[in-house]
Amino acid sequence: MDSEFYRIKRLPPYVIAEVNAMRAAARADGRDIIDLGMGNPDLPPPPHVIDKLCEVARDPTSHGYSQSKGIPGLRRAQANYYQRRFGVELDAESEVVVTLGSKEGLASLATAITAPGDTILAPNPSYPIHTFGFIIAGASIRSVPTTPDERYWHELEQAMAFTVPRPTVLVVNYPSNPTAEVVDLAFYERLVEWAKFHQVWLLSDLAYSELYYDGRPTPSLLQVPGAKDVAVEFTSLSKTFSMAGWRIGFAVGNPTLIAALTRVKSYIDYGAFTPLQAAACAALNGPQDIVETNRELYHRRRDVLVEAFGRAGWEIPAPPASMFAWAPLPPALREMGSLEFSKQLLTQAGVAVAPGVGYGEDGEGFVRIALVENEQRLRQAARNVRRYLQQMGINSSAA
Repeated sequence: MDSEFYRIKRLPPYVIAEVNAMRAAARADGRDIIDLGMGNPDLPPPPHVIDKLCEVARDPTSHGYSQSKGIPGLRRAQANYYQRRFGVELDAESEVVVTLGSKEGLASLATAITAPGDTILAPNPSYPIHTFGFIIAGASIRSVPTTPDERYWHELEQAMAFTVPRPTVLVVNYPSNPTAEVVDLAFYERLVEWAKFHQVWLLSDLAYSELYYDGRPTPSLLQVPGAKDVAVEFTSLSKTFSMAGWRIGFAVGNPTLIAALTRVKSYIDYGAFTPLQAAACAALNGPQDIVETNRELYHRRRDVLVEAFGRAGWEIPAPPASMFAWAPLPPALREMGSLEFSKQLLTQAGVAVAPGVGYGEDGEGFVRIALVENEQRLRQAARNVRRYLQQMGINSSAA
């Protein structure tokens, strides 16, 4: 019996899982690990959202199968959010589908629209589902940069000119996970024009749309006139409302792509538990204080991280958005590589981070730091890092 399964063979070892296993083992041994590795919010959703979940869950009629594409009220709530936030009109019936988090939505759409041998353009470094969702579906990946400068456009043109078969899909993710890079509406305008000229679908991951700092709101790709002709956008309640474990996300935009995603999902799942979807409606339709509160909280944590780690001898650029800092390895330790550095930081300093190489080969030389511990713990992490750097013979000026 053959145990070398085709799709499993196409998946490399998940290097981030190696650090996660070490973190779990350290905690099992009773060590205090400051976990800045996984982007797992440490705060609960708003009370009125939890109240709605409990209320609907007590209804004995709410425990059957739900709707794979999402209950109508939740699809309307997402359409209303896009109208309020971005001025984008969406048809809740044909242009919105509820997903089990944005991750599942991206993977299911990849299954729906990808044929074996297709070529997909995806950023490098990137969140793993942006590439591996398509690899699992049988596609090949051609990497493009994440930094939205002229090199980005040059690489896109090179890819279209020299890739066989010609790419059919481009994945974009701003604010970027893991790099925290952002773009303006002019970038999206140029992108839509490019996609229409080359007849390429655009898939935009906008999961961190509300975590922007320094007064510059994140735009939506769909704000560009005509973007829905070629694009679908994914969002999530995970970070905005601290509802990561609820697995509520959305895909919105082009009706053809939404229909394909909806059809595949109809074979795979019955949608999220109805009380979860009802509570998600309460999140989108109810008081929005939590959005600004979370934005301010992550902003403060960002500033504490940058200041405290800088004083410890590790200079980290301040991310303009997202809940992550994309931190270059201290120059004196760069040859160590991001995986070994992450392991040593865990074992020697009790601080868990995600190795940049886990997000693609262009992530080497960096680690991703999640702002998911409170300010006191971030300062403690900085003290631990300082001791580690001193043990390595590095002082603040050398680091």
